[in-house]
Amino acid sequence: QVQLVESGGGLVQPGGSLRLSCAASGRTIFSINLMGWYHQAPGKERELVALISRYGVTDYADSVKGRFTISRDNAKNTVYLQMNGLKPEDTAVYYCYGGTPGGVVYWGQGTPVTVSS
Repeated sequence: QVQLVESGGGLVQPGGSLRLSCAASGRTIFSINLMGWYHQAPGKERELVALISRYGVTDYADSVKGRFTISRDNAKNTVYLQMNGLKPEDTAVYYCYGGTPGGVVYWGQGTPVTVSS
């Protein structure tokens, strides 16, 4: 049993920055290896933004490489997404993801990000 709670979304101008946070808690939190972020825009499928393993190995969607940075603080059981150079097409609800080696997946409730002038 794991709970993921996102924060940090909001309204930002094109070219601006936001930092998203996701705090994990629960009895089986030790089982999570991968954490990351997906986003979903209206009328579109949820898609991967970035992933990070417990030991810091990262992966990014091509659309965000060079602009976004994912990191995690294992002591705080928190994962972050630093988003720079935001574009209107980044507008979406961002969902925190947690996955175990056994295939169990956890999702947060989502935090909305709107990029608009």
